[in-house]
Amino acid sequence: MEFSYVSKERLEELKKELEDLKGRRRIEIAERLKRAKEAGDLSENSEYFEAREEQALVESRIFELEELIKKSVIIEKPKQTVFVKIGSTVMAQKDKDTRRFSIVGSTEAKPDEGLLSNESPLGKAFLGKRVGEEVTIEAPGGEMTYKILAIE
Repeated sequence: MEFSYVSKERLEELKKELEDLKGRRRIEIAERLKRAKEAGDLSENSEYFEAREEQALVESRIFELEELIKKSVIIEKPKQTVFVKIGSTVMAQKDKDTRRFSIVGSTEAKPDEGLLSNESPLGKAFLGKRVGEEVTIEAPGGEMTYKILAIE
């Protein structure tokens, strides 16, 4: 089974979204479909076709969320900070620039905010490394090397 690493907060957000889709959104769509059917001939009823399309999207998202929640593993802050793990925060230096990165699951990645997916090239490169080690990745702009200064 493939796992999806998420924080407790993200898992709660996913569960709330699922609950909303299964409850409120399904009811809204069912009401739209009922109104459209009452209007008569469905062959040329754009409201009916739009509601059916929206229903398909909602059902697809429900399936996606159920699978994601089923495969979710909550990221715990590592107790030991010898090696970089999922959930670790890394202080790293590239040239003279020092940055802070947190290693998160792919559903929470926001590289601009320093949240790196454990599946991204840089996130993968950090995993298992220690303070003082360097990681090098191949990027579109060329090779990038980061030195790990601290692990939290």
